[in-house]
Amino acid sequence: MTGSDVLPPSFRLGYVPGVTPAKWARIWADRLPRTPLELVQVPSAEAVALVRGDGADAVLVRLPIDRTRLHAIPLYTETTVVVVPKDHLVTAADEVSLDDLADELMLHPLDDTLDWAGPPGRVIDDRPATTASAIEIAAAGTGLLVVPQSLARLYHRKDLTYRPIVDAPQSSVALSWPEDDTGELMEQFIGIVRGRTVNSTRGATPPKPKQASKKAPAAKKQSAPRGAKRGKPRRRS
Repeated sequence: MTGSDVLPPSFRLGYVPGVTPAKWARIWADRLPRTPLELVQVPSAEAVALVRGDGADAVLVRLPIDRTRLHAIPLYTETTVVVVPKDHLVTAADEVSLDDLADELMLHPLDDTLDWAGPPGRVIDDRPATTASAIEIAAAGTGLLVVPQSLARLYHRKDLTYRPIVDAPQSSVALSWPEDDTGELMEQFIGIVRGRTVNSTRGATPPKPKQASKKAPAAKKQSAPRGAKRGKPRRRS
């Protein structure tokens, strides 16, 4: 291994609220036990700046983002839900539509992660700074909140519940990293999130095992058929 191939001492991964990298972190620890994976939670609005400013080798973010000089691999899409008090009429249904929320007071936090102009219904002008603070306001009975399901679970409260919205924009989670990072550790993590096995390599076809050469069987000595008389040797005169 040359000096340029030496692995750095650790890999730093940023992730936004609601995203849980624990599964990938466990796989990393199994495959690269001597290279620590550092997890850094970062607000959604600061995730791209973190990876652009060398604060992380890669980040798990919610799309859309500014992809200038960044790669982004979409990983999965989340269900969108409406967070409501447990005694709200919405809880009578298993799922709702945006039209069902048309007459409701709605909260629209400044860190909203959904790709839309704003939620349906009567949006409250005073926008909470964060989703976490919007959850507190919803618990007080002042407005409903539309978020990705993982955020509803992250900020779970006993006095709140949520219902899926069938026709709302959905939140996609992606892995993003700088375009100029082609290092071995980055490739290792990409392989992990894409589900590659430990023995697989990117774009490589495993060589076929060599087959042992088989020796041709020795020719069998033919014996005379049964009952046949052997000729006597001729006498020399």
